[in-house]
Amino acid sequence: MYDRDMISSFFEFVSEVVIPSLSVGFYFVAPFVLPLLFGSLFLYVWLEYIRALFINKQEYMLLEIKLPKEQPKSPLAMELVLNALHQSGPMASTWFDVYWKGGVRPWFSLEIISIEGDVRFFIWMRRSFRSFFESQIYAQYPEVEVTEAEDYTRFIEFDKDKIDIWGCEFGLVKDDAYPIKTYVDYGLDKNPKEEEKIDPMTPMIEFLGSIGTGQQIWYQILVQMHRGREEKNLMPWQKWFGKGKTTWQKDAEKEMNKILKRDPKTKTSSEKIDDKPTLTITSKIEKDTAEAIERSITKPGFDIGIRGLYITDADKFTGMNIGGMLSSWKQYGSNNLNAIRPVGGMTIFSYPWQDFRNIRKNKVKTALFDAYRRRSFFHAPYKGEPFVFNTEELATIYHFPGSVAKTPSFKRIDAKKTQAPFNLPT
Repeated sequence: MYDRDMISSFFEFVSEVVIPSLSVGFYFVAPFVLPLLFGSLFLYVWLEYIRALFINKQEYMLLEIKLPKEQPKSPLAMELVLNALHQSGPMASTWFDVYWKGGVRPWFSLEIISIEGDVRFFIWMRRSFRSFFESQIYAQYPEVEVTEAEDYTRFIEFDKDKIDIWGCEFGLVKDDAYPIKTYVDYGLDKNPKEEEKIDPMTPMIEFLGSIGTGQQIWYQILVQMHRGREEKNLMPWQKWFGKGKTTWQKDAEKEMNKILKRDPKTKTSSEKIDDKPTLTITSKIEKDTAEAIERSITKPGFDIGIRGLYITDADKFTGMNIGGMLSSWKQYGSNNLNAIRPVGGMTIFSYPWQDFRNIRKNKVKTALFDAYRRRSFFHAPYKGEPFVFNTEELATIYHFPGSVAKTPSFKRIDAKKTQAPFNLPT
């Protein structure tokens, strides 16, 4: 039993000494703290407002990429294309552009969809980037056909009585310092013969081609140049004064030092893992992991957000397709490196009593559908938590497969495009 006199004495001390002391302290610090609080709040609201204006003023478009019957190039070609997306853009290069005009770095959406088994590739972007990006695609894939397409998301209106939706976002199992299993790990960088290829995208393409009438599956990979981020667990005043800034590369180096049990102060930029004879490595797995991280940070990084939606007529919902959506990413996983996993969305509902009369589910479905349609992830109204992939990882999960993908409904161009002979009569 607690001593009642001791408890009452404690509350008397709090009410008579602590609270008045805090009040007096607040009286003295308020002139300094309140301007900072209101100033930071104003800056946050102002930035959200002018950024929303800037984003809404831009003109966007959707490009469809149609593939030839034979596409022998490795994902390295797509990696070279994706390098072109690693840019801050001309409208977010100075403080005036950012804090007065609301300029933001451009972002792109790489999309793979299936409409009743018809598999198609799209890229969404600002219209001003079209000619530049097309030139990069044709430089690596001269036989593809790039055309402007109508936005397929506008052909559907979400009516919960007519259609059903299941969806989620995707994140990483471990910290993004650890790379996923890439096309290099599958040997595709060595350009093997078509019949010898093991393309990690093939399971996804085959699954997308297998869905039936009245069903659609949409995958969206949102991409933005990585320029830095805040460290985790920052105090509010550290954010106000711009402290605690870091980058994906710095975080990866810290993780690598932790794996290798080495002092980061003794590391120089010219050192390699094999150049340290005094280094104590407890296992080959740890060494391989550190080498994978070291190779990863040598390439440009992108902030990434991934969404997946399963849209179907209300009477044709097939639960097995949810399993197919989730397992389509498993081939990129590795026990000692990283893996892609579902997060948020409909995955938060595990039991029927978690949602009375599907009120929360319908709100989540509506938000997922609207966020996908807007391609919103890096800014309001659907700001998410991005992770980082380098160009090699990004090219692994989004590239143009060769003839190893045999899905019958995977439409390809029948004829090759060639230039006309120079001596044709006029």
